[in-house]
Amino acid sequence: MGSVNERLHSVLAQRGVPPESLAEACGVDPKTVSRWLGGRVPHPRHRFRVAQHLRVEETFLWPAPQPRTGRPAAGSGAELVGTYANRASVPREMWLSLLQEARREIGVLVFSGTFFAQSNPHVAKMLAERAADGVRVRLCFGDPAGRAVAVRGREEGIGDTLAAKIRASLTYYRSLLSEEGCEVRLHDTTLYTSMFRYDDNLLVNPHIWGQPASANPLLHLRRVDASGWFDNYAQSFDAVWAGARPWTPDQEGMAAHGQD
Repeated sequence: MGSVNERLHSVLAQRGVPPESLAEACGVDPKTVSRWLGGRVPHPRHRFRVAQHLRVEETFLWPAPQPRTGRPAAGSGAELVGTYANRASVPREMWLSLLQEARREIGVLVFSGTFFAQSNPHVAKMLAERAADGVRVRLCFGDPAGRAVAVRGREEGIGDTLAAKIRASLTYYRSLLSEEGCEVRLHDTTLYTSMFRYDDNLLVNPHIWGQPASANPLLHLRRVDASGWFDNYAQSFDAVWAGARPWTPDQEGMAAHGQD
C-alpha cells in the first residue's frame, strides 16, 4: 500500500461527498474506499468511475508513476501526464494541490492570469507561505504598457481591456514584493503559451490566435530528462524572465487593492 491519497481526501471534502456515498456510486464496499484513501490504487474501471463521479481528471487523483528503469525516448510523449480541452476545465483542486506540494520552484508566465487569483482568493498568502519554506516564486505578467499586450488585445478583439485586466490582476500580488524569495516581473514578449510550473510539473496553455487563453487547450507535463518537452518550455520561461523588468507598482500608479 502506498502513502495516503491526500488528493482523493481533498476532493471528497471539497465536493462534500462522504466515502460511503462514493462506495455506493462505484458499487464497492466502503472498506474498499478506505483502502483507496489509504493509498491503494483502484482497478482501472473503478478509477474511471471515481473520476467521473467527482468530476475530476483521473490522472489528478492517481498520477502515472515515474518509470524506475530504462529511459523514455525524448519527444515520445512520455512526459505527457494529461490533456484538457481548455484551461477552464482544469479542476480547481489540481491548481491548489500543485501549489501546496511544490518544494523548490513555482513559476507563472502569463499576460493577465486573472483567473489565477480570482479562483483562489488566498493565492498571495499561499505563495508567501511556500516562499517562506524555501520555494522560489517567480510571477511574470505582460507589461500593460507594452507592445505585445496591445497586439494581443487587438487579436482577441478586446483592445485596451487586456491591459486593464493585467493591472487588476497585479494588485493581488502587491504583498509579495516584500517577501523574500518572491519576484514579480513584467514582460513585453510575444507569448505563444502561458506556463505554470510547480517543481517538475508544468501546465502548458498554448495560445490560439484571436482566442482567450482560457478557451485554449492545456497540457500537463512532468519532467523526464533534460532533452524532453519540459526543459524546452522551461528554458523559454527563463529567457522571457531574463528580459522582463521588475514590477514597481508605486512608480506605475497601480491601485492598492484587487478588483473583481
